[in-house]
Amino acid sequence: MKNIHPLSLIWLVFISLWLSGCAPAAKLPQEQELQGRTMGTTYSVKFFSLQPVDSEALQQQLEQELELINELMSTYRPQSELMQFNQQQTTEPYIISEQTAKVIAEAIRIGQQTGGVLDITVGPLVELWGFGASGRITERPDPDKLTVITDYVGLDKISLDNNQLVKTDPRLALDLSTIAKGYGVDRLADILEKSGITDYMVDIGGEMRVKGSKPDRAWRVAIEKPVAGNRAVQRIITPGDMAIATSGDYRNYFEQDGIRYSHLIDPRTAAPVQHRTVSSTVIHPSSMTADGYATALHIMNAEEALQFANQHQLAALLIVKTDDGFVELVSDAFQPFLADEVR
Repeated sequence: MKNIHPLSLIWLVFISLWLSGCAPAAKLPQEQELQGRTMGTTYSVKFFSLQPVDSEALQQQLEQELELINELMSTYRPQSELMQFNQQQTTEPYIISEQTAKVIAEAIRIGQQTGGVLDITVGPLVELWGFGASGRITERPDPDKLTVITDYVGLDKISLDNNQLVKTDPRLALDLSTIAKGYGVDRLADILEKSGITDYMVDIGGEMRVKGSKPDRAWRVAIEKPVAGNRAVQRIITPGDMAIATSGDYRNYFEQDGIRYSHLIDPRTAAPVQHRTVSSTVIHPSSMTADGYATALHIMNAEEALQFANQHQLAALLIVKTDDGFVELVSDAFQPFLADEVR
């Protein structure tokens, strides 16, 4: 081997360092966002990818999936699969799709676990109270009409065997609005992952699922301060690779004689909830499941909800209105998700 003069060696090292300094910096992925309207609200998909993504084709695929879910589960489309079941005036088995069966099965599971607090058979009550497809009302319904409807409301009046859905009373009607948006979020997340995208945030009307991170930090999610007519942040959380669902009654309601009637119906009373919990947030791997649990916890009073969340190791954050403002009640499983900022 030929000897190299020390000065030549120093010069070679200098040239090497200079060239490495001139090399272009590693390219960071840029945030891309796809958005639109679905399920009576908006959707947003944000993601980062180092690989080229055909955004137009991806959005078309996402919207086709959302359209399918609406065609299956919407109560605002008379010809949807769900509405065809609701309109069926017999107790004969009705064959439903695997997608609808999956959502109904999870709703029944959560409903039974919560002692009927989450009840997808409250569809007729939702309509009577003016929070369904039939349109809004401005005063409390006739008590006699409520009594009649409660005769055919209850999870014990439906059964699901594989894809066969049966109601024991022809008047029974289902409403999947408490869980279908969450299912939609999960489906969009599945499409992203099958497309090789692993750093994303999916949002449909406030129900979310995140995975991976931004190039510089983890995804952070704001929980809204529950004040009607005002957009402000109550708390920032860092959920990791999880879904986040929030249920609240401070935007969708009507008032009569100083009493606020929200869109969340307690099947135990056949009336809107009247307690002081104004927002319930649940973190779970599945957005569909988080969506259902968030609704159920919000229907319960705060003490009952916190006890249930701790009993079932649910990550839950409840915001309760007091005479002095708002207080937060946090389940044991929610503690690891708290971020470093409260506003």
